[in-house]
Amino acid sequence: MSSLDHAFRSLFETNMGIAPGETVLVFSDRIRQDEAPDEGDRDRRLRLNATARQAADFAGITYGSGQFVDFPATAASGVEPPQMLWEATFGRGIMSGLQQGGILDDLFDKCVTPEQLTRAREIVAGHADDVPRIIIAMSNNSSSHTNYRKLACHAGARFASLPHFDPDMFGTSMNVDWTTLAERTARLVAAVNRAEWVNVECPNGTAMHICKRGRDAGGDDGLLTRPGCFGNLPAGEAYFAPLEGESHGVMVLEWGPTRKLEQTLTLTIADGRVVRIDGDEPHRQRLEARFAESDACRNLAELGIGTNDKASRPDNVLEAEKIMGTIHLALGDNTGFGGVVAAPFHEDYVFYQPTVTLIMADGSEEIILDNGKLMP
Repeated sequence: MSSLDHAFRSLFETNMGIAPGETVLVFSDRIRQDEAPDEGDRDRRLRLNATARQAADFAGITYGSGQFVDFPATAASGVEPPQMLWEATFGRGIMSGLQQGGILDDLFDKCVTPEQLTRAREIVAGHADDVPRIIIAMSNNSSSHTNYRKLACHAGARFASLPHFDPDMFGTSMNVDWTTLAERTARLVAAVNRAEWVNVECPNGTAMHICKRGRDAGGDDGLLTRPGCFGNLPAGEAYFAPLEGESHGVMVLEWGPTRKLEQTLTLTIADGRVVRIDGDEPHRQRLEARFAESDACRNLAELGIGTNDKASRPDNVLEAEKIMGTIHLALGDNTGFGGVVAAPFHEDYVFYQPTVTLIMADGSEEIILDNGKLMP
């Protein structure tokens, strides 16, 4: 019995609710030759890949199904995974149908039309039994905000996304009371859904006015047991896609996805998109490159509020955004949870000690986070 067997059993049985005879696919990615991660991040990514392979092996031995696939890392979170993963997931029938329908390349490029997406869903639904029932995405870059993930879930797959995961998290933020976390998250979602606007203020100067009008908040509670559901692991957040073109304010970034920034970056948001960046931190060049690639990457895509009381580390955005009492704001793609902006990019930024105020349709206000403390 390996040191992770207990964690794997909890993953498959508690989080994913595996049933007898269900098929499992676990995938990961490899460091590309043109990447240059620092020593610590390289070590984490190598351990992530090895742990994903172990998880697939465990599923195969314990539950009778455990396919493993890995591939060179994509350029960023939100980029479609390579065709080899599509083929391993969807099988010959679906892939042939998408190819013959002239849809596949547009799905890869994230420029598919609504009509094409409807047809793609029909093709997938016609071969739904070919798609694994459980998909564990242990790649460094997130595939949550991709056509690949959405179509897999349309086929009924239960999809757990663990981007930037560190296997050490099995002993911390994954070792949480999932029932209590789910109840806490549900209460917060209900509160947020009473609002039309959400105001956020942080001691670092962040001040955002975020439009929720017409959008439904959801909860990521780690219990991925319904057909077609997906979420992050470790879990613990209430989130929504702000109404495009309305939000405004200032985001002061102190942390990137895997490190504390050398200097803060200030992003000015107007009409729901980044219109200006101030600061000399190297991360600025990375963001500007994404914005040059697609203007849709400027979109304010998400507001999330952390609810996981076992999450604590700020240097890994996957766990940081789940820390109880934090909020995170994302840029880029939001089509996977109620938005309408498709982009080859989705990146979250975490903010500490926020005060979050809900603004109701009648103008009344309710503080749900006060300087980082979740209110009753």
